[in-house]
Amino acid sequence: MKCGIIGLPNVGKSTLFNALCENEQALAANYPFATIDPNSSLVRVPDERLKNLAAICKPQKIIPAAFEIVDIAGLVKGASQGEGLGNAFLSHIRSVNALFHVVRCFEDPDIQHVENRINPLEDIKIINAELALSDLDILEKNYQKQKKIQKTDDEKKKVSIIEKAINLISNEKRLLDNLEKEDIDYLNTFQLISIKPVVYVCNVDENSAVNGNEFTKQIDEYAKKNNSEVLLVSAKIESEISQIADENEKKEFLESLGLVETGLKRVIRKGYEILNYINFFTAGEKELRAWTIIKGSHAPTAAGTIHSDMEKGFIRAETISYNDYIEYKGEAGSKEKGRLRLEGKDYLVQDGDVMHFLFNV
Repeated sequence: MKCGIIGLPNVGKSTLFNALCENEQALAANYPFATIDPNSSLVRVPDERLKNLAAICKPQKIIPAAFEIVDIAGLVKGASQGEGLGNAFLSHIRSVNALFHVVRCFEDPDIQHVENRINPLEDIKIINAELALSDLDILEKNYQKQKKIQKTDDEKKKVSIIEKAINLISNEKRLLDNLEKEDIDYLNTFQLISIKPVVYVCNVDENSAVNGNEFTKQIDEYAKKNNSEVLLVSAKIESEISQIADENEKKEFLESLGLVETGLKRVIRKGYEILNYINFFTAGEKELRAWTIIKGSHAPTAAGTIHSDMEKGFIRAETISYNDYIEYKGEAGSKEKGRLRLEGKDYLVQDGDVMHFLFNV
């Protein structure tokens, strides 16, 4: 999973990135364009199930799923026309699967705002307009190309899809809500930003981390109208949490603020949700590992995430549900109780399945 952190300059993107990555990779400074080149880091996906599984299979090594976060430099008004090195920044956004759009939802005279005012809705509109204009430019160029060569029904259909996309974006309508899956699949070949799922991350002050404030209420209303998700995160709090090594101290600090879990866990959970991801596990004495797949994937596809040969030569998958594995104390106990299943090529992998693949190449 690869998610990009976007937003205007100076809204807290790099501070949030560093906190999520629990290190200080990105320069977080009180001036625009402190970040120019994108910062990228693999973050371990927190999953309590790994600890429970490990207590039973006692592996030598535990490997959690990985979540890639990319801190992309701030966009400004006119980015689609090259303002603030916008074209380079926009190209970085095209490579990610989903967007965490950080919006400043706090007042602080010591931290400057690139527009010299605090208005999160206007901030969102500026970014969305630039993303839309960038996509329109790509669509219009491809529309002219396709129009010249349209001879077959398939080519004519592609022209029609591009026309629909141009009209929707021009009228500020979401592509995901107004196009068929087949149309979206074709448009994905252009790496359009408008197709990517978005979570609006409201960067709030410490006092608003639990219930939000007037700014976040505006974002909530906007997101509901646009079928998007919202998260409340205080980059300042997350930065402080990332410096605490002891888990008990971390828990006490969160509780003192009225928080149940870190922003990292909420960001990852939301990322999985919007990208429709689940995890399955492979468990043994040598290694316990979590693997990420798209919900609705068949067993051979899951095997292919481990190695392409396993997908090509797939025979069957020995499968135990997570709950059965825990209840019956592992593979032997599950097998004894008749809970180990032999699944074929048509099996849809379930979240938490513990699997062993048999294959022949």
